[in-house]
Amino acid sequence: MAISRAQLLKELLPGLNALFGLEYARYGEEHKELYTTEKSERSFEEETKLSGFSAAPVKNEGQAIAYDNAQEAFTARYNHETIALGFSITEEAVEDNLYDSLSARYTKALARAMAYTKQVKAASVINNGFSAAYQGGDGQALFSTAHPLVNGATNSNRPATNADLNETSLEAAVIQIAAWTDERGLLIAAKPRKLIIPPALMFVATRLLETSLRVGTTDNDINALKNNGSIPEGYAVNHFLTDSSGWYLTTDVPNGLKHFERSPLANSMDGDFDTGNVRYKARERYSFGWSDPLGMFGSPGVA
Repeated sequence: MAISRAQLLKELLPGLNALFGLEYARYGEEHKELYTTEKSERSFEEETKLSGFSAAPVKNEGQAIAYDNAQEAFTARYNHETIALGFSITEEAVEDNLYDSLSARYTKALARAMAYTKQVKAASVINNGFSAAYQGGDGQALFSTAHPLVNGATNSNRPATNADLNETSLEAAVIQIAAWTDERGLLIAAKPRKLIIPPALMFVATRLLETSLRVGTTDNDINALKNNGSIPEGYAVNHFLTDSSGWYLTTDVPNGLKHFERSPLANSMDGDFDTGNVRYKARERYSFGWSDPLGMFGSPGVA
């Protein structure tokens, strides 16, 4: 439906002092705190995790050397989505000198809508991260206590018992991440990098990571999380997370959460011959997902 004069009657009348409602500030590209962005030139992308070798056994004198087999573990697939939105202005509105103000105002609104959609899409991977309905390449949700390994064991990137964000749960997560292994059971020396939280936890995160002494205790103990540099990149707030008690850690495990950009944001306009309306369109194509689930650790909290 085109924007017509009937929808913008006040703009045609004298005495109008201000138009408002489209000038709100917007949050930045918060997905960059979570995702590694790569270009794509295909309709979809696939990434396959490989299994290395197990620990080397002792070779006794005179015995043959042991041989091991390499293999593929699982494959993650990224299906790109096309995101597009547009608006049009009637020929009559253009004639009545509304074209310049409308095009300038609503192209900004269009950009805001596209940016908002992108952040919602990015956060949805985390928001659905505990749901079995959204499985990754290994057949598990992003956050699971049973990510299968080739050797028959499992890795867990969530607490065995859901826990709210506090000193105890954060320290336990750091320890749990350090115990992760590869497909053959070899330690991978994983470490946390950054704490990702919803707005409701920003003050809790500040007290946990930025105070010199322990929080909520009369003991004069140091803040071990800060002193050890356990979360070296601090914390970032993501305003599009829907669970107010959930908290998440990015890790230094490569090929975790990924954002593939098939077509960057592009704007275009043309005139419709039949109606005389002027049409505007914004379009981009991308995908959000994960390859190695060990790129993240998460807890849904208790509340």
